[in-house]
Amino acid sequence: MGNLSLDSIKKPVAQEMAVFEGHFREAMRSKVPLLDVIMRYILRRKGKQMRPLFVFLSAGMCGGIREETYRGASLIELLHTATLVHDDVVDDSSMRRGFFSINALWKNKIAVLVGDYLLSRGLLLSVKHKDWQLLEIVSEAVREMSEGELLQIEKARRLDITEEIYFEVIRQKTASLIASCCGVGAASSGSNEEIVKQMREVGSLIGIAFQIKDDLFDYETANKTGKPAGIDIKESKMTLPLIHALSKAGFLEKRSIISIVGSKTSDEKKIRKVLDFVNEKGGLEYARNKMDEYASKALEIVGTFTESPYKSSFCDLVRYTIERDK
Repeated sequence: MGNLSLDSIKKPVAQEMAVFEGHFREAMRSKVPLLDVIMRYILRRKGKQMRPLFVFLSAGMCGGIREETYRGASLIELLHTATLVHDDVVDDSSMRRGFFSINALWKNKIAVLVGDYLLSRGLLLSVKHKDWQLLEIVSEAVREMSEGELLQIEKARRLDITEEIYFEVIRQKTASLIASCCGVGAASSGSNEEIVKQMREVGSLIGIAFQIKDDLFDYETANKTGKPAGIDIKESKMTLPLIHALSKAGFLEKRSIISIVGSKTSDEKKIRKVLDFVNEKGGLEYARNKMDEYASKALEIVGTFTESPYKSSFCDLVRYTIERDK
């Protein structure tokens, strides 16, 4: 990993991020006691804060952090949190990042309403300040994320998903969010349409690389520890290493692997068989090369921007995305 820590990457925007925390808390406050309790709970389980980080570094790199940047970052967090709360209901999952999900603690009905509430807070925040461009960028991302999710549900029933569909799904499901972070950062700094478009493209490339890295984790951990983690296999998710390996297999081998993956098994021998299959067919190497390709394209575009501490940190953040170990 070298010296790529999120703390060192945050340096140029550390102060702004701290101020943003306060802004965001404020945006989440509610007069309804139940909602206020739930909002406080949501704030406690925040992750690595990569989304606001992308927003602030993009803004700094493109022309400077302004009042709109804080609102843009809040808008993304509000809308994104809304989609996560709804996702947990959809997936019927009771945990998220080691915390109980809202639906597990308070029931589905409340979780859906909380998601709606967050969504409306985001919309109102933008409408109040007439941040039309930011609202458009983020709404576009939410639309894409829902489409990507639906596309995946529709296609993933059949486990013979093609690489083309895989990329289409992750471009919409994962990459559109990071694209909106970079786009909002650029737009909030007063950049022109062209720059905003470029930054959205950068974010999309990073998002795809980010997802491929996630796909690789299971296999990499299994190879390191010798224990088949194989969590994706248990959930019968189709990931890039597996899709590539299957494309290299004969009919019978393909059928036997797909039946293991489809059975959501936790049988170690079977999972090991899938892991070995992916290793042998060069699935990991293929996915790693693809990931590097997307990250390099992103860095290439960023390279055309004026040098600044923001730009250096942004480039480090791109590298962190594909080198992180969790």
